[in-house]
Amino acid sequence: MIAKNKNYDVVVVGSGAAGQAAALTARENGASVLMLEKGRHTGGSANYSEGLFAVNSYLQQEKGINVSGTDVLKEEVEYSKYKADSRIWRDYVDSSAENVKWLHDEGVEYEGVQAMGAGEATWHIYKGFGDAVMHKALQPKFEKLGGELLTSTSAVDLKVNDDHTKIVTIKDEATGETEDITAKVVILAAGGYLNNEKMMAEETNYDLSRLIPVSSGKGTGDGLRLGWSVGARKYSTGMAMLFGGYLKDPNEPSFKMMGSQMNAAAGQQPLLWINENGERFVDESVIYNFSMAGNALYTQNEVYSILDTKVIKKMAKDGNFMGLGVYVKRGQKMDKLQAEIDQAVADKKPFIFKADSIEELAEKMGLPKDKLVKTIKTYNDFAKSGEDQEFGKDPEYLQAVEEGPFYGFKLNIGAFCTMGGLKVTPENEVEDNDGKVIPGLYAAGNDASGLTGDTYGPNMPGTCAGYAFYSGRNAAQHAQKYLK
Repeated sequence: MIAKNKNYDVVVVGSGAAGQAAALTARENGASVLMLEKGRHTGGSANYSEGLFAVNSYLQQEKGINVSGTDVLKEEVEYSKYKADSRIWRDYVDSSAENVKWLHDEGVEYEGVQAMGAGEATWHIYKGFGDAVMHKALQPKFEKLGGELLTSTSAVDLKVNDDHTKIVTIKDEATGETEDITAKVVILAAGGYLNNEKMMAEETNYDLSRLIPVSSGKGTGDGLRLGWSVGARKYSTGMAMLFGGYLKDPNEPSFKMMGSQMNAAAGQQPLLWINENGERFVDESVIYNFSMAGNALYTQNEVYSILDTKVIKKMAKDGNFMGLGVYVKRGQKMDKLQAEIDQAVADKKPFIFKADSIEELAEKMGLPKDKLVKTIKTYNDFAKSGEDQEFGKDPEYLQAVEEGPFYGFKLNIGAFCTMGGLKVTPENEVEDNDGKVIPGLYAAGNDASGLTGDTYGPNMPGTCAGYAFYSGRNAAQHAQKYLK
């Protein structure tokens, strides 16, 4: 026997932000709850998240930060080209302050509120990353209240009876044993499909050879497949949350680069990007909207960034232009940058090239020598005149490339997650192909549609994590009404 019981009020598939919020809320409402986690460790990609979105929270009020919820809604829906659901955004925005307070009341501590890139100050940073939220607050509370958690246990099949009860086939990942349990409500919160290469190839148009997933590795589309198997409408797939340039080290897990000053300097600065022909192709300050930066990088077959020694010294002395979340903060002095670069060169890492001249750098990078020399001369002329006559970049970011040694970095594109796949109502109920609700079936977090179009909107930082917590709670609260 895998589970303690044969019958539950609520079964939650996934133990990330959406799953834990759903499971704890359902248990606090008095339901019998089983939360499933297919891996050995709980929390999923939420463990690495930094903070969540809200407007008009108690923390913002204390700091005098005023952000209009309606303005947020309008910007995000317009950003999505109206592919996002305005009703879902309205409910999410209106509940966001209470969402922050609920987490605080459950034991989550915050460092403060901040903006990111060109966005608004909506990002509520929690202490200890999402790992502390999951493992010091939500999960201990859930288990203390008598909720049942099974790790190394996956949901491999779902059936819906005529009376709307659900049969969930669960599998012990260690032994391969399976068993059926019944539930009145199932909440799918399995985290999308970023780590399923077959689904990514089928559902998206990205060149996967250049995409670097930076996540828990467990987002393999389980929740989507379960939903689709019982007639849920397949909806709004195809989007990954890109976050600009990222270095690929074949000898290290991808998440290890998150805290690297070299990675932030190479892939996250508004400096100089070059394509495979040795040409500039965009205003590099697009990096302040990291999702659009990912789109821009994908317009070229290959992309490199180039740093000279002068700008490396400048970032060490004065701070970087653009950080990478709270891993490498914006304006942080890059005191480890040169040492990290030197080590990468010494280790002959495949993403880095060093030369004493631009001609030599072009040769090492395999770029057309004459073209790269001409591109950099033109760029340096723009820097001296203070006007980018190609793409109109702010003169502050026109840093001449003139002091050797020179460094080139091959950039791939980082991605945090996918979003969408199951059509949901504002109550997070899953709809079928006829637009009718499948009674007692809910989807939350990255399994649910309605928040984005084909590009994630980072101008309101924390929206993905915030929606995971909100939608998990929202699903559980409406599930409680359904149970009654």
